[in-house]
Amino acid sequence: MNTIIIAAIAFIIALFIGFILSKFVQQKKIGEYDKIGKKILDDAKKEADVLMREASIQAKDIVLQARNEIEQEVKNRRIEMQNTERRLSQKESNIDKKLDTLEKKEEELSRKDRELSNKNNQLENKIKEHESILVQSRQRLENISSMTAEEAKKMLIQAIEEEARFEAIKMIKKIEEEAREKADKKAKEIIAFAIQRYAGEYVGEDTVSVVPLPNEEMKGRIIGREGRNIRALEAATGVDIIIDDTPEEVILSCFNPVRREVARIAIAKLISDGRIHPARIEEIVSKVAEEMEEKIKESGEQAVFDLGVHNVHPELVKLLGRLKFRSSYAQNIYQHSLEVAFICGAIASELKVNVKEAKRAGLLHDIGKAVDHEVEGSHATIGADLAKKHGESEEIVHSILAHHEDVPVTSLLDVIVQAADALSGARPGARREMLETYIKRLEELEKIANSFQGVEKSYAIQAGREIRIVVNSERINDDSIIMMSKDIAKKIETDLSYPGQIKVVVIRETRSIEYAK
Repeated sequence: MNTIIIAAIAFIIALFIGFILSKFVQQKKIGEYDKIGKKILDDAKKEADVLMREASIQAKDIVLQARNEIEQEVKNRRIEMQNTERRLSQKESNIDKKLDTLEKKEEELSRKDRELSNKNNQLENKIKEHESILVQSRQRLENISSMTAEEAKKMLIQAIEEEARFEAIKMIKKIEEEAREKADKKAKEIIAFAIQRYAGEYVGEDTVSVVPLPNEEMKGRIIGREGRNIRALEAATGVDIIIDDTPEEVILSCFNPVRREVARIAIAKLISDGRIHPARIEEIVSKVAEEMEEKIKESGEQAVFDLGVHNVHPELVKLLGRLKFRSSYAQNIYQHSLEVAFICGAIASELKVNVKEAKRAGLLHDIGKAVDHEVEGSHATIGADLAKKHGESEEIVHSILAHHEDVPVTSLLDVIVQAADALSGARPGARREMLETYIKRLEELEKIANSFQGVEKSYAIQAGREIRIVVNSERINDDSIIMMSKDIAKKIETDLSYPGQIKVVVIRETRSIEYAK
């Protein structure tokens, strides 16, 4: 019993001693923790002070940088404003110079008009003199000549006709030279200004009808087992696919350039993909056709946007895009239409007529070529019908119809479109012709010239844009060559079809040869 009590007392004493010891240890740890906490707080305060100083320095740098950027922007704005002011002042001076030039031209034209009026009066006086001479000659012939009155009258009429013809030719030559000088000068100024204003690219995209192959094995894969692949391609695209002995290429034949382009792209994608079978062919062709429609639409919208032409019917916009895959004499019709529109605008601005209407007419003048392989008739007639159907004005419709003189011109807009179309199509390098057609046209040109009496030789030069004609000096006089050049030019206009214009030059020379012995 005593042992148990002693053990219990010892256990209680041990618990008490343990409690005291744990209390002591806890107080010691709390003191250490207080020291550590104070140290952490001190370090945090120091770090916060460093961060505050760094943030203050960064803020100052940002403010300084922003201030420098603002000062630089203000400086740039000032320089830009100064440049704008200089350009405006330069434009004002150019406008003043043009006004002075126009006033001088008006004065010169009024002076020429007065001179022409005086010459007309002189011509009337000469006619009266000839009439009096005619009366006197008739009386003299009746009194002196032994001929009958009818014979004398016939001889007199013939003499007067020759003299009047001679005088008329001289007067026509003089008046034409004066008018040509004025007209050529003004026309050259307008055309030069129009060409200077337009600086378009002359290279157009051609629709390629030959698809290159990576190897000869690909021909067999395109044909497929028992020809099923090539039949699927032709059925899906509407294009004839010609596979012959030509190495590593396939020829596509189709009158529709859009379908031919769809077939070309589809075959190229199938070759790149490697999976060529009827189901895949139909999938690729359908996808390419959708992409092509979107591309055509974007091209038409881009043309309308570039020219600033608004409210064009969506169907006409699509047809404009189709022109990108249409060419004439190797000239891309899409680029040709843009070029004609720009030139129309430049000429219209010089002539003080509606520039937007002129650009619109120039852009749409060949719209009929987008569907001329599907609709019967000339592209001018087809284009006029399309423009009228989709809400274009009567002036635009008539300018499209008259740009190849299918109908007579009725307005200045018709003439502007004709001139711009000729400028774009006739400039060097714009179009190409087949060699046979080119040679045939030169032969016809020389044949027409040689058909006139008195012509000894004729030479078509300058790629058929000029013909030089040598006449017999004994049969043709200097005044007659004027009428001959006019007659030959009219016959060429009637019998031949050609781009641009042809210059007719008639040459007459007199040679005197002697030998010193």
